[in-house]
Amino acid sequence: MPLSEDEQRILQEIEANLSATDPKLVQQVSDTTLYRHAARMIKWSILGFVAGLVLLVMTFTQVLLLGVFGFLIMLFCLLVIERNVRKIGRAGLESLTSGSRGGSVKGMFGGAGQRWRDRIQGDDGP
Repeated sequence: MPLSEDEQRILQEIEANLSATDPKLVQQVSDTTLYRHAARMIKWSILGFVAGLVLLVMTFTQVLLLGVFGFLIMLFCLLVIERNVRKIGRAGLESLTSGSRGGSVKGMFGGAGQRWRDRIQGDDGP
């Protein structure tokens, strides 16, 4: 259901007032998307996973409790990665990689898959 003209006018006044009073917030909100937030969380979780792995490997034989703690860190980070990958989904991944060379996930690999298919099909032909 679309907004009435009066509701649209009120919404525009609120937006203008917010832009005038807190431009940094407006800029931050307009720059941050669900996809960017999820990608940032994935990056931090990968870092946490590596830290947990290092803790596990370095301390497991000396102090079992620290090794278990490292394993739990790794497990938690994998859970965060999985949840955020589900949030991003295919459309979000396309959105995140739109600035890359090829403009999509396929473009990130420079058409490598297509080149392999061409090679395989070329070998089977007469």
